[in-house]
Order: sequence, then structure tokens, then C-alpha cells
Amino acid sequence: MRNEIVPIWAAALLASLVPIAIFLIMQIRIRSFWDVNNATIGLLYSLITAAVFQVFLKWLIGGLRPHFLTVCKPNIPAITTQETGNGLRQIMYDRTICTGDESEIDDSLESFPSGHSTAAFAGFVFLSIYLNAKLKVWSNYQYVFSLFPIIAHLFPWMIMLTFVSSPSPAMWKLIATYAPILGATLIAGALTIDEFHNWYDCLAGAIIGTIMAFSSYRMVYASIWDWRTNHIPLNRATAFPGTGVGGEVDLEHAVFTRKVGWGGQGVGMGEGHVGGHHGNGVGHHSNGVGNGSSYTSRKPVAANGHHHGSETMV
Repeated sequence: MRNEIVPIWAAALLASLVPIAIFLIMQIRIRSFWDVNNATIGLLYSLITAAVFQVFLKWLIGGLRPHFLTVCKPNIPAITTQETGNGLRQIMYDRTICTGDESEIDDSLESFPSGHSTAAFAGFVFLSIYLNAKLKVWSNYQYVFSLFPIIAHLFPWMIMLTFVSSPSPAMWKLIATYAPILGATLIAGALTIDEFHNWYDCLAGAIIGTIMAFSSYRMVYASIWDWRTNHIPLNRATAFPGTGVGGEVDLEHAVFTRKVGWGGQGVGMGEGHVGGHHGNGVGHHSNGVGNGSSYTSRKPVAANGHHHGSETMV
């Protein structure tokens, strides 16, 4: 039997400590205790609920690991006039014929679903969603990769046919957003190489972890896919007012990127931001509704003097 390439304790540590480290690094620009607080709590929600879910499935369903016979070390009686097993033609055997270590045999009967895959996807999918929200990869401005310098150098006569780059997410942000998914997939794939899990065990674990990551993220942030609000940590004391209110929403600038005004106090989220003062979205100078917000503020991101009103600490 092969040794595990990634032990379960290592998978759990990677799925928890790597995201937390990224949350802290992002505070270089975000500088919000509440963002770290919500992100860490959401991550723990995801990991714990996923772990409980998969443990119950292991106990109730389980299944044979690929290395079961190696662990079992069966001792089948010599064939005489007929088979000595159970069932039709007495060819079925239970674990009483196993001569291996009892604890290893018990573990080899709990293959479905993969705990490694569940933990990896619960942690790293949560991190991927977080990175998308903070880097605004899928946001309100288009990525256009410019070949202008290369084409202008090779074909000077084609200068007028080339496009100059517009403000856009850098390619590294897209790579960073998908890097956690790659890490989780590598951990899951390693389990099929070391013969500790079948492929469908890993797939089931990945599905469970992904579902828990999405649901946990939505519990602590205003949205998942809505680029206007998916970076805003929710307040435990007061309901999030939504996008149809006037004025600034607490922590609406809690993003890492600085493209097209993101992360700038008073500049906001471009067109259609939450409680924006600019653009064609909702807010004071738009078609939005509401003349104010009763949203209770927590510790805000450092302002440039644009924010109005007093801050109430919760």
C-alpha cells in the first residue's frame, strides 16, 4: 500500500491557513478588521459544515477504498468439494476472512466521499470567490489584452489597426482567482494516484466542498456574483440595505483593486454602484430609490473626507 501523498491533516491545514494568510495580505490595501473577521468566520463555516457533512456520509455509506484487498489480506479457505463463502454458489465473503490490521480495515471501508477533497474545495473555493470579489476580476470593466507594442514594432504600417488597452483587470488577477481551484484539484487528484480514493469519491467531495463554500460566503458577504456588492462584509447587527439606497454603504470600498475608481472613497464602484454618487447606477444622481440609509456603520475604511455623517460602532 502506498503512503498518502497529501495526508488529511495537511489538506485541512492548507485549506484553512492558506486562505487566512491571503485574507491578511489583502489588508495591505483593504485595511478592515471586519473584512478579515467575516472572511475568516465564513471560511470556518465552510470547512466545519463540509467536514460534518462528509463524516456522516462516510459512516452511513462508505465503500471500499482501492487498496482494500491490500489492507484486508484475505485468507480464503482452500476449495474442496464446494465454495465456503455465502450467497449464490458460496462465493461471497465478509470481513471475517481479513487478517490485516483492524483499524486499517475499518478505514478502508470508508471511502465515500473523500474528506481530503471536501476540505480542499471547501477552503479553496471560498478563497477563489473572495479573490474575485476583492480583485474585481468579473466586474464592470472589460479586459482587453493589448498587442499594440508588439504589432507596432513588427508591422509599423498596422499601427492604425491596433487597439490601445482600456482599463482592465490584469491577467495575474484571473490566474490568482483560479489558482486555489487548481490547488484543490491537485489535492483531490493525488488521492487517486496513491489509491486512497476512487475518482467518484473525489468528485463527491469536491461537490460538497464547493456547495458549502458558496453558501458560507453568502452568509458573511452581501452577494456572490453581483460585482457591486460581493465584496461588502455583512453586519451582524443591521440588515444590508441593498443597492437601492442613497448615500454610502458601510465598507463599500473594501476592495484590493484600484482600477477605474474601485477602492477610492467617494469614487466608488463605477456605474451602478451601491449607494453611489457617480455614474448611471443607483444612488443620489441616478434612477435609484431612497433618500438615505439606516445602515449602521462599523469601523470604516480610511476616508478622504468625502464620507458624511457620524460613524456608529457596532
